[in-house]
Amino acid sequence: MSHPDAAHSSISGLSRRNLLALGGLGTAAAVVGGAVARPAGAAASPPFFDNPFSLGVASGDPLPDGVVLWTRLAPDPLAADGNGGMPPETFGVRYEVAEDERFSRIIRRGAVEATPEFGHSVHVELSGLAPAREYFYRFHFGPVVSPVGRTKTAPAFDASVARLRLAVTSCQNYPAGYFVGYRDIATQDLDLVVHLGDYIYQGPSAGNPAINRPHVPNVEIMTLAEYRIRHAQYKTDPHLQDAHSSAPFIVIPDDHEVTNNYANDIGGGASGDVFLARRAAAYQAYYENMPLRRSSLPDGPNMRLYRRVRYGDLAQFHLLDTRQYRSDQAKWSNSQAINGYSPGALDPTRTILGDAQEQWLQEGLATSTARWNIIGNQTKFAPFDHKAGPGVVYDSVDSWGEGYVADRDQLLQFIATHRPSNPIVITGDAHRNWVFNLKAGFSDPTSATLATEYLGTSISSGGDGPATTIYGPTADNPHMMFSNNQRGYMQVDVTPEQWRVDFRVSDTVLNPDAPMYTLATFVTDDGKPGARRM
Repeated sequence: MSHPDAAHSSISGLSRRNLLALGGLGTAAAVVGGAVARPAGAAASPPFFDNPFSLGVASGDPLPDGVVLWTRLAPDPLAADGNGGMPPETFGVRYEVAEDERFSRIIRRGAVEATPEFGHSVHVELSGLAPAREYFYRFHFGPVVSPVGRTKTAPAFDASVARLRLAVTSCQNYPAGYFVGYRDIATQDLDLVVHLGDYIYQGPSAGNPAINRPHVPNVEIMTLAEYRIRHAQYKTDPHLQDAHSSAPFIVIPDDHEVTNNYANDIGGGASGDVFLARRAAAYQAYYENMPLRRSSLPDGPNMRLYRRVRYGDLAQFHLLDTRQYRSDQAKWSNSQAINGYSPGALDPTRTILGDAQEQWLQEGLATSTARWNIIGNQTKFAPFDHKAGPGVVYDSVDSWGEGYVADRDQLLQFIATHRPSNPIVITGDAHRNWVFNLKAGFSDPTSATLATEYLGTSISSGGDGPATTIYGPTADNPHMMFSNNQRGYMQVDVTPEQWRVDFRVSDTVLNPDAPMYTLATFVTDDGKPGARRM
């Protein structure tokens, strides 16, 4: 092939004889940066008999001409040293891309290296593919063949796109329940899955004894080895593997990929260099286990995660990182609250995005030509009055909407002034379903609706939630259109005329075969911010 693909590590030359030693490919491998992706010293055959693809396969970050293909060699995924049962050597891994699931029309073959420095993970940045096309891929390691994955490229940037189907997920806690929502996602023939954070949970948990899925190791994880093991444990879930192999993912972390409610260089009872060393370990493990591009490769404790993904003229995703650059959370004091908010939450010098990311977001919204502008966000953007009856309490100081009010209002003012087309905020974190109309002034229910927030529940975090459903608006929260506490995900259907969300839920996550169903459907019409129930 004349078009180079890319892998995340430095590459040296490979002779045809050594290439064929990778397992007898009948055609030459694709090249990486002008040289073939496996160095001559990389071992060709697995030194074990267990399945090296125990963590499955995945794809992500689609572009019009390619996607990232991912796998990680781990014949013993929960090995105590965090190396997945792999020796500290570099191994060659082959991949194939085809136009059909039976691989009768293979259009790309290549070889990459899996190094111990990156947990024997593989990131292949494919390019030169056709836009808006379905492809199938698989990996080979010696005689072992991985499961087959399905992926799809994005449409051309200037393409007229009639429809986009995606799922929005977040908050999957392995001990708390089975990943029932992912079983459903895998059957839906989607173009894309967006994961908004809390892919793993870092703390110890025995979970519900009825399902016996305790964390391994069952401690607060701190080291690179421990983060690798925790990611591996989650990746062994068959429903999660099925979802990853069914469609490309766009992933963005929240807090539990590192530790609960961390903010910049503060978290888990530590700060400064001590915490940043832990963050560096967590970020590396996150990169190793996600289908991310080299542009997100961590540099110590720093990792560029905010980015955009475009789907022709229909949709542009603006994916935010609300952890790495934020000010520490404000302290809540009911006696000192101002109009229901912590005084610190109203401090205009405090930020959830940081100056550079805030400017990036505003520039992206101002220049976007897409019909729908989708802001992928980790924590609730709208405020929610937690006190029934007279008076208000906005005490969720970790969230954008109640803890970082200046940033929230500044973005809403920007939207009011610059009028980007159809701004939609999609959110995770809260372990419940919510729909909010985002107002010019939340204290005035009659103020203009500027955008809409669709907040999706957890996959399993919190265990079974009560089937409590409220259709708004309510007296305490007149901007709230919907609230529900069950587990599941948001299934989204986007056309030029309408943004439609089906809230898919299950009655329990303690049964891996529990049925999923659509509890409620809300839509936002083109040019009309706000949500209405179907």
